[in-house]
Amino acid sequence: MKSIVKKDRESGLFKGTPTYIGMGILLIIILAFSIVITVTMGSFDISIKDVYGIIFYKLFGMGDGELLSKGPVHDIVYFVRLPRIILAVAVGMGLSVCGVVMQAIVKNPLADPYILGISSGASLGATLAIMLGIGIVFGSNYVGICAFIGAFVISILVLILANVKGRANSSKLLLSGMALSTVCSAFSSFIIYFVNDREGIQTIAYWLLGSLAGAKWENIRVIFPIVIIATLFFITQCRTLNLMLLGEEVSITLGTDLHKYRQVYLVITSIVIGFVVYSSGMIGFVGLIIPHLARMLFGTDHKKIIPISALIGAIFMVWADVLSRIMLPGSELPIGILISMIGAPSFIYLMVSKSYGFGGNS
Repeated sequence: MKSIVKKDRESGLFKGTPTYIGMGILLIIILAFSIVITVTMGSFDISIKDVYGIIFYKLFGMGDGELLSKGPVHDIVYFVRLPRIILAVAVGMGLSVCGVVMQAIVKNPLADPYILGISSGASLGATLAIMLGIGIVFGSNYVGICAFIGAFVISILVLILANVKGRANSSKLLLSGMALSTVCSAFSSFIIYFVNDREGIQTIAYWLLGSLAGAKWENIRVIFPIVIIATLFFITQCRTLNLMLLGEEVSITLGTDLHKYRQVYLVITSIVIGFVVYSSGMIGFVGLIIPHLARMLFGTDHKKIIPISALIGAIFMVWADVLSRIMLPGSELPIGILISMIGAPSFIYLMVSKSYGFGGNS
């Protein structure tokens, strides 16, 4: 049995630790290069000299402070482009890692970070904020804060419901998530129908499509450390995540009870996704596609695919955000639309690829 499991974990295109380390270093270099290049790209034409003059002044105090510390060019580079890029890295990493973990928790290759009703909870929170003004006391970010609260509350309710009359397992979590998702969607539709605010409906629709336009340094200082800590934590949990793909019976035979791990992982992923939703709205497909791409490259061992997924997800989001900003002159394409246009064909390809396996018994 161990030989079968080992073969499945090493079923990717690349095999061996040296290749994995080399690919990891290459992806880190590509990510750094992407950040360096994309900060110079945007709808406003700003010279590379000015862009890096401002960045070096902010980081190291180098250059003429009178010219580099204020003005419209400074504001565009330091308060618009740079925070968007850093937020894109955090969102891409968070969605990708949570996608890997969620697929292991529910043992379903079609799972994404929002599968257990988290998206519907966030949507209900945003709907209450936009249509009824609930949470306006939180200030200018009240929509995102209400969405975060909605996502986190639904996650906790999924855990509670899944543990009623017996311990939660992957099937009960899925069913609980589907049930609460339906309830949240019904309430959201009810509110939208009776309030009948066209402007509010447009705001909800745009928010549900996702955007990094609201990136702020104060938000990044919170979400970025949370994503990094969660990623490092899940890397240490690779053995348990591998066992989740094999199922309850096998894990118990090997001396590991998955029940408590599954609940802890769900709470942590819910916190990460809550902050992602708070800062960028709903961005789909990233947490579904990127984990599958990582498995195609390196098999199903979570020790490898979590770091690889984090790096690929960050790179993907950085370039997706740039494309969403420059594709339509004078306006911005919601990043959710762009990612869906890329993600849907990619997922179809992954689905029909015979050389790819999810792991475990699948």
